[in-house]
Amino acid sequence: MTLDDVYKTIEAPSQGLYKEKGSKFLAFALPIENENEIKQHLTELKTKYYDARHHCFAWQLGIDGSNYRSNDDGEPSGTAGKPIYGQIRSFELTNIIIIVVRYFGGTKLGTSGLINAYKSAAADAINQANIIEKTIDVDLKIKFPYEAMNDVMRVIKEEEPNIVSQDFNLTCAMTLSIRESKINILLSRLEKIEFLSINSPFSEFLTDDRSGR
Repeated sequence: MTLDDVYKTIEAPSQGLYKEKGSKFLAFALPIENENEIKQHLTELKTKYYDARHHCFAWQLGIDGSNYRSNDDGEPSGTAGKPIYGQIRSFELTNIIIIVVRYFGGTKLGTSGLINAYKSAAADAINQANIIEKTIDVDLKIKFPYEAMNDVMRVIKEEEPNIVSQDFNLTCAMTLSIRESKINILLSRLEKIEFLSINSPFSEFLTDDRSGR
């Protein structure tokens, strides 16, 4: 990943499977945006596969690699959650959770066998998925009078933010979205438009030079 605001994740849920000595490892890879979704997915799969011996998982959120977790759910320490998370790292993915549901087949696999099983199941789920690149986008709200419409639309056309919403009543209001690496350029151009106000956490870092007008 060459840009700080670009990351790889999966486009949609996918499933994988690994079998060893009678045990079945059902792997579910799911895209996520927050920790509430993690709890929801875990609850749903534990409810659906209530009769399974283990529900092991690993997840990661964000692009700096600091927000992640893995869980062995009763398997020997380091034999389930860690190899699942290893596959997330190996494929350079984030905003993803992989849950592996194990049905015990009656024969113990040993430490190396378990590690290989959870790793293989997670890898299969990822291989079945469509891996995509996404950008970290930032929203900002602007308000301006009708007289500034041409100037605003010129900036929007040239800088190409997405128009999330717009409301043209007594005054004009728009919500724009743009990738994080381009936010400062957009803000610096917008702030030069007279009588336009900006609501964005990034706008405070820009110097308002319009006071002399």
